[in-house]
Amino acid sequence: MVVGKNKGLSKPGKKGGKKKIVNPFTRKEWYDVKAPAQFKTRQIGKTPVNRTAGTKIASEGLKGRVFEVSLGDLNENEDSFRKFKLIVEETQGKICLTNFHGMDLTTDKLRSMIKKRQTTIESFVDVKTTDGYVLRVFALAFTKNPKDSTRVTSYAQHSKHRRAV
Repeated sequence: MVVGKNKGLSKPGKKGGKKKIVNPFTRKEWYDVKAPAQFKTRQIGKTPVNRTAGTKIASEGLKGRVFEVSLGDLNENEDSFRKFKLIVEETQGKICLTNFHGMDLTTDKLRSMIKKRQTTIESFVDVKTTDGYVLRVFALAFTKNPKDSTRVTSYAQHSKHRRAV
């Protein structure tokens, strides 16, 4: 290593100077997100996207975004344990139009359904609709004791698993 002065630091200029901090939200545009027509509440919320710059178009950055909204928010009722996933398919002006992308249950609801001393049977099947969509349907089943039974447990045999599926 050479002993001496660092000549790059002695020159006044850009190197080593402070970079101007810019708030990233000054470059954003806000778009309204709309749910499909079958829900009572159409307005889900707003989403930011970088402004159109050069070849990057703002509306292209929105396509494919997935929003997770509870059914209670969409239909203005108290059943909020079902979550719907909505995907942006197109934009019209400053409005993002969404379509169904999936449904799920909240984790606390799933945990409350699962109990000790019973069998949980999970299954799925791919279903093709008449309009060409492919849905993967998941089923969740639990065993239950018969009415007049005094047994504590209600486990299912593996052969019964197959029949349930």
